[in-house]
Amino acid sequence: MSDPTRPADPSNPTSADFATRDPNSPAFWDERFERGFIPWDQAGVPAAFQAFAARHTEAAVLIPGCGSAWEALWLARQGRRVQAIDFSPAAVAAARTQLGTYAEVVEQADFFAWQPPFAPDWMYERAFLCALPGDRRADYAQRMAELLPPGALLAGFFFLGATPKGPPFGIERAELDVLLTPYFDLIEDEPVSDSMPVFAGRERWLTWRRRAAPGT
Repeated sequence: MSDPTRPADPSNPTSADFATRDPNSPAFWDERFERGFIPWDQAGVPAAFQAFAARHTEAAVLIPGCGSAWEALWLARQGRRVQAIDFSPAAVAAARTQLGTYAEVVEQADFFAWQPPFAPDWMYERAFLCALPGDRRADYAQRMAELLPPGALLAGFFFLGATPKGPPFGIERAELDVLLTPYFDLIEDEPVSDSMPVFAGRERWLTWRRRAAPGT
């Protein structure tokens, strides 16, 4: 993911450059899933996620940009209310295959136009914000604020520090604060000890609580 325009082994003569270069396009992610180039996929459920979920057992959860949807499967197996989306058909197909009898909790959708089936208590962030080019960040913050009712939580892993190219598109901590504080209060900030190599040393688990709209 340090250079997602190339496959994992560019020296292999059977693997040419990726054809799609625009991460705003589902085709960009389809090509990477179809060719197995998904270094952001942990193939499991992170410890910080499990710990947070254990403290919020009644929370209804939305997961945008779910990829292979490991966390959605983990929640569904516990009988938790969860809905996950990805706008890549290849990612959704992979997730549904993995989820088996719980496949209905994953759907193909564009987060910026999607209307979820329930009001969430928790929006889980994992490799979604950093998948978006910088010019979509304000849209991200506004849409999160629209979907989360007052008191609900935006919580998960945030990839910090600017990157010259991406994805992943790192964000400076000060910029993240400016982006989210018009809508949210930061209530937790924890280090992450089990990051994937592509994110190592630059992730924080952050929990943001949706602020009530002025005058309410």
